[in-house]
Amino acid sequence: MLQRDYIMRLIREFFAALQRMLEKKEIEDRREAIRDMYEKYVGPYAFYHDATVNEVMKAIGGMEEEQRLPKAEMLAELYYAEADTVSNPERDFLLEKAFCLFDFIDKNGRTYSFDRLRKMNDIRKRLGKGEISPSDCPIFIK
Repeated sequence: MLQRDYIMRLIREFFAALQRMLEKKEIEDRREAIRDMYEKYVGPYAFYHDATVNEVMKAIGGMEEEQRLPKAEMLAELYYAEADTVSNPERDFLLEKAFCLFDFIDKNGRTYSFDRLRKMNDIRKRLGKGEISPSDCPIFIK
């Protein structure tokens, strides 16, 4: 029970920090804030920023079960936000990872989210219609 309370508090803290980061005007300030958020909430920026979807899913699979979905959600949000601070091809790489994580959360979570579905549709549009689908994402086995 204590771990669950801790995770819920961590998620609230993460989304408050994400909101503050999104309010920053300067791109460099956003990038720095994003790097700090990776390190504080998810793990090493160098790994998660450059990792493939398969490597990310493997890392998430190695986490405790109670932490998988919250960490995946935080990481998806970071990828989605970071994509607005970079150009192609890096932008598309981040959006594809965000999409796959949102898809994983959608399939494995117990919470329906209009915001998540909106972001997934936005990613599809930004990458070009039909360019990414859930079948392109690795299957995560618990």
